[in-house]
Amino acid sequence: MPKSTSYAAKIPDAQGHIAYDAEEDAVWRDLYARQLPNVQAHSARAYLDGLARVGLPETRVPQCPDVSETLRALTGWQVQPVPALIPFGKFFSMLAERAFPAASFIRRREHFDYIEEPDIFHELFGHTPLLTDPRFAGFSQAIGQAGLRAGPKEYAWLIRLYWFSIEFGLVVEDGGYKALGSGLASSVTELPWSVQDKGPERRPFNIIDILRTPYRIDIHQPIYFVIEDLDDLFAAAERDLLADVHAAQALGLHAPAYPPKDDAA
Repeated sequence: MPKSTSYAAKIPDAQGHIAYDAEEDAVWRDLYARQLPNVQAHSARAYLDGLARVGLPETRVPQCPDVSETLRALTGWQVQPVPALIPFGKFFSMLAERAFPAASFIRRREHFDYIEEPDIFHELFGHTPLLTDPRFAGFSQAIGQAGLRAGPKEYAWLIRLYWFSIEFGLVVEDGGYKALGSGLASSVTELPWSVQDKGPERRPFNIIDILRTPYRIDIHQPIYFVIEDLDDLFAAAERDLLADVHAAQALGLHAPAYPPKDDAA
């Protein structure tokens, strides 16, 4: 995430509801209308099935208690509003407790096409569909549980597995690439780029390779990892992920495939 933001968290009331105004609801409506045909064309079946299950409203910003009620019934998860920026340790601890941290603000019109930090459109439209599936929910919880056992020097290594799968992973479907990741599902430009463009490198899904691959948050990814069989991803939940991190650390990082920036992970 960026080190600073111009956005402020929206504070829920005693029932967990947030008073979004008419313009914020309109931004959600317009984002949803623009992105829905995009995901229908380019996203994986697992994401699309989850989007149907979670049943997000199309014309207003969803309320986290309503989304949580649906998730709890399906997988035992909930969505918890948080400030825009939370540390890795807090992120891992929430995943371990089956709570997804959702930035509570929605982007302004000036950032309609792209916002660097996650907003509630990314959090709910991007992430909650996969959290309706017990397999993906279990994988996310396993990342969190590994993070509870990790130290600060291991956080940036471990998060790469989440980044290159749940955020920006690809799968093979019907003889082509489809987007699995939540970061792709909520991006109008990177979603088709990731599956159609000749520019990015697409590597086979390999945990050690992923852990050694640095990334930047503010550009279209130059590298994506492709999951041929989703069981390979779910099997990672049964691995000793900290042992994998230590193996990756011993080998060292790959050379970055992008220009340097201070907050590259």
